[in-house]
This record gives sequence, C-alpha cells and structure tokens, in this order.
Amino acid sequence: MNMHIDNQTAQPLTQVLLKMRSSYLNEPAAKYDARVEHLQSLKAALLTYQQQLVEALNRDYGNRSVDDSMISDIMPCINNINYSLKHLKKWMKPSSRHAGLLLAPAKVKVHYQPLGVVGIIVPWNFPIMLSVGPLITALAAGNRAMIKLSEFTPETNQVIKTMLSSIFDDTHVVCIEGEAEVAAEFSALPFDHLLFTGSTTVGRHVMRAAADNLTPVTLELGGKSPVIIADDIAMDIAVERMIYGKCLNAGQICVAPDYVLVPRAKLDNFIQAYKAKFTRMYGSKVSDNPDYGSVINQRQFDRIMQVLEDAKSKGAQITSANGEAINSVKRKVPTQLIEQTSDDMLLLQDEIFGPLLPVIPYDDINEAIAYVNQRPRPLALYLMSFDSKIQQQVLTHTHSGGVCINETVFHVAADDAPFGGIGPSGMGHYHGKEGFLTLSHAKTVLSRGKYLNTGKLVHPPYGSFIQRILMKFFLR
Repeated sequence: MNMHIDNQTAQPLTQVLLKMRSSYLNEPAAKYDARVEHLQSLKAALLTYQQQLVEALNRDYGNRSVDDSMISDIMPCINNINYSLKHLKKWMKPSSRHAGLLLAPAKVKVHYQPLGVVGIIVPWNFPIMLSVGPLITALAAGNRAMIKLSEFTPETNQVIKTMLSSIFDDTHVVCIEGEAEVAAEFSALPFDHLLFTGSTTVGRHVMRAAADNLTPVTLELGGKSPVIIADDIAMDIAVERMIYGKCLNAGQICVAPDYVLVPRAKLDNFIQAYKAKFTRMYGSKVSDNPDYGSVINQRQFDRIMQVLEDAKSKGAQITSANGEAINSVKRKVPTQLIEQTSDDMLLLQDEIFGPLLPVIPYDDINEAIAYVNQRPRPLALYLMSFDSKIQQQVLTHTHSGGVCINETVFHVAADDAPFGGIGPSGMGHYHGKEGFLTLSHAKTVLSRGKYLNTGKLVHPPYGSFIQRILMKFFLR
C-alpha cells in the first residue's frame, strides 16, 4: 500500500483523518462558547505571529512586500474573525420554517449542524489568507480541519504550523505538507467537505478524486478575469481604479485583471496612463523596490517568460510599464503591456497569473461584452464606467463569479458577501454567512406534539370520507 506520511503526526493521512473523525464524533456539536474561544485564540495567535508570517512569506518569494502581505493576508483574516464573532450566535440559531396547512399541527425548523472534518487545500499565492480564511469558517461552523499547505511556501508553512499547533491539538486542526503526490492522496480522502483553491486544471483532478467518495467540494479557481473600460470614463481614473489589482503580488492573484478591453480610439491613452501611474507607484526600478513583489519561484518565472516569448514571436507589441527590463535574477517583472494580440497566443488561452497585461481594442460596448461571453466564465469581471446604463447592460449580459464596478479585487474583502466562481472558475461559496452555510449541514427537523396526530388521517385503508375531502381541498 502506497502511504504518505504526515510530517507533523508521523501517521498515514487516512489514520490522521480517522483520528480526527473519532474525536469529532465524541463531541459532534461544538457549543457556541467553544467556537468563540477557538476563533478568539486564532485571532490572538495571528496578531502574535504576524511579523513572523510576513517575514517567512518574504523569504519564500525572494521579495514579497511586507505591506502587501499585511493588507492581503493578515488583515482579511482578522476582519473575518471579527465579523464571524459578531454574527455567529445568529448563524447558529435554528431557523423556523412554515409547516403549512397540510402538515399542521407541526413545527419545522432547520438546524445548522457541523459537517465533521473539512479538508482545505491551500495555494502558494496567499498561503496565510487561503489557509486561515477557510479555517475560520470551518471553526465557526463547528468543524475540525485538515489543511494541505503548498509545497512552494515552506518557510511560511513552518510558521503556520507552529502557530496553529500552539492553539489546537492534532484532533482538531492538522497541517499536512508534501508534493503533488501527497496532494493527490489528500484529495482522495473521504472528507465531509473539501475546499480547494487553485487552478482550473488542478481543480478538475480534485473534483474527480472527491467524486469517488461523494465528498462535497467547494472549488475556488480562477480564469481570465477581464477589465472593460467604457468610453465615458476618463482614462487616468480607469487606470487608477484597476492598476492595484494587477500589481498586487505581481499579478499572482486568482482575481487579478487578466486582460483589458479598451475603446480603440483610446488605446494609446491607456498605455500612457498605465505607464505614468505605475511609475508613480513603484518608480523607475522595481528591481530595488521592496513594495513590488517577485514572481514566486523559477518555475513560475519560466512559465511567464514562455508566454511572453510566445506572444512576441507571433507579432505582439510589448511595453514595460516603467521602461525597465525584466530582472531574471530577482524575478522582478514590471507590468508588460501587450498589444496586437491574437487568439493563437498562449497569452489569451490560459490564465496569466502574473504581471503580463494584454490590451485589446474594441469599437462598441456590445463587442466588448461579446468578447467576454465567447470565453469561459471568469472568477471576476471589472467594469470601469460611471454610466448607469452601461453598468446595467454589462451586469445583465455577462456571467462571472463576482463583479467590481470602478474597482478591482476588493470585492474579495467584503466579509458580508459570498465569494465564489461559476463554471470553470469554480463552484460553491465561502466568506460570511454563505461560508458558514457551506460548511454546515442544514438539517430539517419536523416535530409533532403529544396530542392531535393528524398524520393518521392519511393512513390506509384509503378512500375514507376525510381523505376524499382532503384530496379535494389540496388538489385545487
């Protein structure tokens, strides 16, 4: 039997899961006070370890902006915990439903019961937020969690493991490390729910593995998230609103703008506005600027360079956003603005997940909408326009996991709203109340009192006078 060992517990993964499930069954309904204690302890630990976490993440990347990590990894987790603590009691309360005249007298309630043991598969781009974030939701819903950390962030993993083991024992939260083989075995475990964040390609494998156990899955994937710049908005405003989403973590974000659709007559205006704003943000040398992150490793850098070379060989025009050459030693890549693209380029086929930005002209807003709709549904769509009619047209005629109007990426930080994809960009939701519901079982409970059992009115033998009256009354 091919068994991979969890390096924290020195046990096969199946044994780790069985141990956690056994512990859960001994205490299957975590009380409100216990859940609050878990969340408060996690918050305290995050605040204690925040500096160690961001320093470790910087080492994993070679250069990862400390401020980027605080804003996009630590802060969302703290906000998520605060929001969950504020609303948890209301979420846990059974929901009263109407029994209806047919079932009267009876009471119907929906109880939100923990699922059990949740599996969480973490990507490398935001390893703190995308491990701790789902864990917060799992704990709020009363679950245990096994977390598969990315093999590409070993330094950060060590801090996460130390932090979580200081709060939870190995029957409540366990971190797993390992290469692709371990990830595949992890996906095949019979969890009570599996949450995966990563690429669409790997997501298909995860869903296929989970299907053998009929494990419910939440897939947070990605895709080619477009920016549509409408004709009514000033270009410097449009660029100001969209550039941060492309530059944060050097574009290594599942909701980063993947390509931008620009009115044809304003193409040059966009290029000049982007170059000016980028240089104001990061200067003329991102190589020496700690505010601008590196591509995480050589494998990802080589992939991005291959996509760029493919575009160049097929006639694309490429402009560095600050005029600086790509630094292959530090893996620093200023945004590469790419014009004269064609559909046969790798650039327009797969999610870029990096600092390359195709700029595609259009002549009419309907053409821009059609361009988006002819491609797989993205995780996010961004519209730059103050025209309410255009806003409504784009919202009505496109599909995406989420939308920002005159902004990018910040919808992910909305604690009181669900986050998730659609079709090839994912399935299911988490964050906020929807996350709590995703990791809870909504169990319908119908109950009758001691007296007046109306259910016996429909018992055989059939054809009684009362049954005929009931049939006539309800079948009308």
